[in-house]
Amino acid sequence: MMVIKIGGVTITGPMALVMFLAIIATIVSIAIGAGASRHDWPIYLSLALWFAFITYWSVAARSAGATQSSESRATRAVHERMLNGALLLLFIPVPGLREHLIERTQTAIAIGLGVQIASGLLGVWARRILGRNWSGAITIVVGHQLVRSGPYRVLRHPIYTAMIGMFIGSAIISGEVHALIGVLLVTYAYRRKIRMEEVNLLTQFGEVYEQYQKKTWALVPGVV
Repeated sequence: MMVIKIGGVTITGPMALVMFLAIIATIVSIAIGAGASRHDWPIYLSLALWFAFITYWSVAARSAGATQSSESRATRAVHERMLNGALLLLFIPVPGLREHLIERTQTAIAIGLGVQIASGLLGVWARRILGRNWSGAITIVVGHQLVRSGPYRVLRHPIYTAMIGMFIGSAIISGEVHALIGVLLVTYAYRRKIRMEEVNLLTQFGEVYEQYQKKTWALVPGVV
């Protein structure tokens, strides 16, 4: 797990990674000059949106309920490594993986930003609806309730939909191979997490959750 210390503040996990990327982007921007900076503004804006989203997430995490049971640290660490790796692939120009599969046109930029912003708003909405039932790990909190309001009326995992959507938005803006690989990695990471989480929820809620599964979609209505 990445750790950044600023004065007396310690930042860990995805927030630390995004801050690290922001620092690197600033250094690169200064180094390559104003011309390239003007060309790459969509990437920096996408990065800023990620920074804002994860800052909100870090603050909202303080309201999570007390843990009753949780996945192992080893299992959680696998997910965090995949998520951090996907974030790195999203923004770091990897040599040999810089071919543009999507041209960075004004239309592509507008679509990418739109997808990222809409996905981020979905994530914030779902997080607010979930309230104290939320946890970053696969967890049952004390007094855990099965939430079926807001986006949970249709999707069982709208926060994961939001995360994958934000990755897709950023990848459209970048258009480069490394960013698209990041999307594939984060999609795999959340599909893996969903399988484990649904077993956990079935154990906790039994037939109630089975009926909920039959009436909803995991990530995308009409697709999966």
